[in-house]
Amino acid sequence: MRTPVSTYRLQIRSGFTLQDAAKLTGYLRSLGVDWVYLSPILTAEEGSDHGYDVTDLSSVDPSRGGAEGLSMLSKAAREQGLGVLVDIVPNHMGVATPAQNAWWWQLLKEGRSSKYAEAFDVDWDFGGGKIRIPVLGSDEDIDQLTLVDNELHYYDHRFPVAEGTVQAGDSPQDVHARQHYALVGWRRADAELNYRRFFAVNTLAGVRVEVPWVFDEAHQEIVRWFDEGLVDGLRIDHPDGLADPEGYLARLRKATGGAYLLVEKILEPGEKLPETFDCEGTTGYDALADVDRLFVDPTAEEYLDSLDARLRDADEPADYHLMIHATKRRIADGILRSEVLRLARLVPEDAQLPTDSAADAIAEVICWFPIYRTYLPYGKETLVEAVHRAAKHRPELEQVLGVLQPYLLDTSGELARRFQQTSGMVMAKGVEDTAFFRYTRLGTLTEVGAEPTEFSLSPAGFHGRMARRQAELPLSMTTLSTHDTKRSEDTRARISVISEAVPEWELFLGTAQELAPIPDGPLAALVWQAIAGAWPADRGRLQSYALKAAREAGNSTNWTDPDQEFERHLAAAVDAVFDVPEVAAALENFVAELEPYGTSNSLSAKLIQLTMPGVPDVYQGTEFRDGSLTDPDNRRPVDFQARMDALADIDNGPRPAYTEDAAKLLVVSRALRLRRDRPELFGGYRAVDVRGEAANHLIAFDRGADGPGAVTLATRLPKRLAGDGGWRDTVIDLPVTFRDELTGATYGAGEVSVATVLGQYPVALLVPAE
Repeated sequence: MRTPVSTYRLQIRSGFTLQDAAKLTGYLRSLGVDWVYLSPILTAEEGSDHGYDVTDLSSVDPSRGGAEGLSMLSKAAREQGLGVLVDIVPNHMGVATPAQNAWWWQLLKEGRSSKYAEAFDVDWDFGGGKIRIPVLGSDEDIDQLTLVDNELHYYDHRFPVAEGTVQAGDSPQDVHARQHYALVGWRRADAELNYRRFFAVNTLAGVRVEVPWVFDEAHQEIVRWFDEGLVDGLRIDHPDGLADPEGYLARLRKATGGAYLLVEKILEPGEKLPETFDCEGTTGYDALADVDRLFVDPTAEEYLDSLDARLRDADEPADYHLMIHATKRRIADGILRSEVLRLARLVPEDAQLPTDSAADAIAEVICWFPIYRTYLPYGKETLVEAVHRAAKHRPELEQVLGVLQPYLLDTSGELARRFQQTSGMVMAKGVEDTAFFRYTRLGTLTEVGAEPTEFSLSPAGFHGRMARRQAELPLSMTTLSTHDTKRSEDTRARISVISEAVPEWELFLGTAQELAPIPDGPLAALVWQAIAGAWPADRGRLQSYALKAAREAGNSTNWTDPDQEFERHLAAAVDAVFDVPEVAAALENFVAELEPYGTSNSLSAKLIQLTMPGVPDVYQGTEFRDGSLTDPDNRRPVDFQARMDALADIDNGPRPAYTEDAAKLLVVSRALRLRRDRPELFGGYRAVDVRGEAANHLIAFDRGADGPGAVTLATRLPKRLAGDGGWRDTVIDLPVTFRDELTGATYGAGEVSVATVLGQYPVALLVPAE
């Protein structure tokens, strides 16, 4: 198996094709990258920028460069010594435009008799033999159907007509009544849908890749990539949605000839991948959470909790665990009610449970789940504990839960299998996409894959986790930014400084709320932190973020029934940043207070991520400072030419001082090159002993296995460090002479002053000089 030393994620789309990526391989090689990592490239919904709505599993998307583009990219990568990793989407297909998806079109046309009735996950009996398609403005809009060229049209939507179902004199409504599908009002999707989706996205229909022929047909093109030597590894999107992730990975490993595989899997604190998963690890959100917490000041927790309580007009700060129970319940009883009711319908008749009672109990169990899902029998204890907690919280359900538990544990039954597919949906929508926009004491803590109640992490705690990572998951990915992170690494790095500047934060927030009030205290904290973290940013980006954040939080407005008056106040607050001089001045002053400490955090976090155990990924463009917020803001085009020019400047000779962008590029390029060119320096992990008054401000580790290796030094809590007088007498011991890859300075064996080593940058990457 070929494995990567590092990866660089590129978002492939019509505006940046595979051919464009091929032209970038020389730069990536120069940067130090080992593998190029591509977003989904199979044919997707026309106009899709992300590619997760695949409509044709048999072809590389022509708008993304097609098969020719993949061949060109692969050839260019090989010439530069780069491997190729591709993101694939086995859980679902895009069905927004049925005519673009041959599988879905045939299913709608032929119904249960279609070959693809087995490929999609449809509860035919619940729909009376029809697939319910929630596209109408309301059920009354059925009168708006027209019959055009033997198709049913609803405005721009087109649907097939089954053979022999059109008779002379028929109205479009008559024809519709004879189809294998029923077009219904979109609001009915919450409780009446009868096909599995990706979360609550009606236009992404679940695919049953556990069926052997479905797997084979869905992966024929992907297997070709390996047969022809075009691709070296795969990133598996949303494996938690699959009926049998373990079986899927085993089959995929065999089909690809034993290729490198990663799963997009969020691990909660203490959770491990099942040992039976045939893959190298995850896409790195667990690593992201560990790195972020190094830069959060533990002494700030009490103060930020107090502020949170005041913003909520409450005596106590938000209780996160009660909050996520409520938000998950909101999802289970709301946009994912269809999925919960399907589970209730699967309870055997001999259980003698009314559907409503079963649905209530099943939803309650899901809402007490501490992880995304089980993989029975792996995780059985977690399920039993969730049932126990549900019964304790809802004693009136204890008897129903007692009846349900054996069925939920029975791996031979459909209920247990489908329950495992569903719990992760509720977790993702209730936590990542709701609670993370409500629990706002510090934005750094609510990143994808994080546990927000873990406020900070000590150096000793970090070293312990890294030693375990080296021992257990040395080929798992590490990351700081992705196409799915809610804030980029540099935005979070600056927001983390708030934990060292609570009085300044309270002053700025009070000024902003007085001059440009957002009438929702917790949301105000979230939005003003985001603006400060991302600044400078244009009006459109900030307006889009604020609106999305408010609707995702769902407290003062929401997606389905927006509160226009509240949203007017929200927009006015963002506008004030640009239109009200006093607000602009307050923001500029606050951002100036956070810097240069945000830059210190950014460089330190990046060097740690690039040199810690695992396979480091760099998200496109983040070799410069990147102040992005949640998607689609984090998927904007990248100015690669500026980065190429800056790297050439750095390589052509040292300068006395670097801009923030160039300093980060220096760190990224030197760390990536060293990992690629000197792998023998990264075979182990041990903490470096730090002594002195400021020892707790230094993260120091040696990656050597049997002797000295690459040594990383990185500053944490830089604002407090500066206020306490700097490094003072803090020292480390070097066993041999080392050279700093960033500055070129050398340091002899023995005791070395940290102040000396970190005199130019807040980080150092030391390599044995011999």
